[in-house]
Amino acid sequence: MWRGRRVRFPPQAGVRPTPDRVRETLFNWLGQDLHGQSTLDLFCGSGALSLEALSRGAVRAVAVDRNPQLVHALADIAAALGARGLEVHRADARAFLLREARSFDVIFMDPPFDLDPWASMLPALADRLTPDGVIYAESGCALAQPTGFEILRRDRAGQVHYHLLRPMRPA
Repeated sequence: MWRGRRVRFPPQAGVRPTPDRVRETLFNWLGQDLHGQSTLDLFCGSGALSLEALSRGAVRAVAVDRNPQLVHALADIAAALGARGLEVHRADARAFLLREARSFDVIFMDPPFDLDPWASMLPALADRLTPDGVIYAESGCALAQPTGFEILRRDRAGQVHYHLLRPMRPA
């Protein structure tokens, strides 16, 4: 939808937008078309994953970050693009997740590499997924097999390790 449009956001220490090559692989894994789906982007930073999801047909993209400058910039970018369906929240990711009651088809989780929120947040993420939902996890190291989850796909680009996870289904 917005192919070729450059998204610019204020430079912020510790913010690393998901590289183009990684985003391309991720959306290939997700099947390109997110028509009618909803996404949650915790630690959204630039919001590139939420905007990409909307451009591929998602009806709702909820983006969460603690940084007020990034949150305002993302809202401004979405308005300039005419992006409908974007909700931007200034909040701590854990706190937001604990009070959020909606379910999502895709949850993007790209925390700063110096954080290790996986053990504490993955169970809460699983509770927010639709029955066929998946979690995209990006980190500075390969994630070990999380308890209660299966790793559907994984790859690495430079220092970025990325994974597609799904809660284990009862046999």
